[in-house]
Amino acid sequence: MENVRSQPTKATQNLVAIGAVLVAMICISGGATIAKQLFPLVGPFGASALRLGFAAAAMALVFRPWRLSLRGNWRTLLLYGLCLAGMNLAIYAALQFIPLGIAIAIEFAGPLAVAMATSRKKSDFVWIGLAATGLAMLLPVHSAASALDYRGLLLAALAGMFWAFYIILGKRAGEQHGPAASAAGMIVAAIIAAPIGIVQAGENLLLPGVILLGLIVAVVSSAIPYSLEMIALRKLPSNTFGTMMSAEPAIGALIGMAVLGEVLGLSQWLAISLIVVASAGAGLSSERKGPATAIDHDEAMACKPHP
Repeated sequence: MENVRSQPTKATQNLVAIGAVLVAMICISGGATIAKQLFPLVGPFGASALRLGFAAAAMALVFRPWRLSLRGNWRTLLLYGLCLAGMNLAIYAALQFIPLGIAIAIEFAGPLAVAMATSRKKSDFVWIGLAATGLAMLLPVHSAASALDYRGLLLAALAGMFWAFYIILGKRAGEQHGPAASAAGMIVAAIIAAPIGIVQAGENLLLPGVILLGLIVAVVSSAIPYSLEMIALRKLPSNTFGTMMSAEPAIGALIGMAVLGEVLGLSQWLAISLIVVASAGAGLSSERKGPATAIDHDEAMACKPHP
């Protein structure tokens, strides 16, 4: 009887965890749509600086990174924060030129490359081929993709590169400093982004409405998704979590269409679908290769300060 009674409880916990992942992905893309409302006032760099600043303050209160010992290991945190800043600045800049869903899809090439770099299976080349095909379909070299601005594509690819190094350096920083490394990296990122945002936005950063929207972006894009994803990671297998997170580009495209009016063509939806399938396949393949590799990849995705 006890087993029978415990089954619904476990099922309910799994449903709550799955719901947490879905809400987190919606918040991630929703936060990006709010951030785009700041672009006319402070530009993408100003919006990024606000988000990183508020996120750094919140994470510092939780993890208290000032207790870290930096003897001999400060370079890792510095590079970690640099990648974090570069990733945020690049993806927000990309959103000036290309739709949200496409920017996220291209950025996903970063973690996908990290997952595939550890691959020793011939079957994994299927996922590489799918991702490469999807990315190629987004290049502005044929009529179906001619509406996409190459500047946005390059900036999204740059964000993906920073994301790849963020995963690698984040693993190393976490091993050296523990959970507080994420807060320390966020503070470094905020310090790097602040002068860039100030140069672009100037005194507009001090407008009450801008500060309020920046705080909302930080909460919706970082605080809420981070909390929900940590809940999900405790309940779901890492491969299930990683597979679900692979839907983020598609959710971004749907929210971009519903909120921002970013209507995509059939070939662009197909390209996003191929990248989503490739990312999901890579996550499942990583799980088969060993749980340590898979959880490192999935935790890096969970802790990423999403667009």
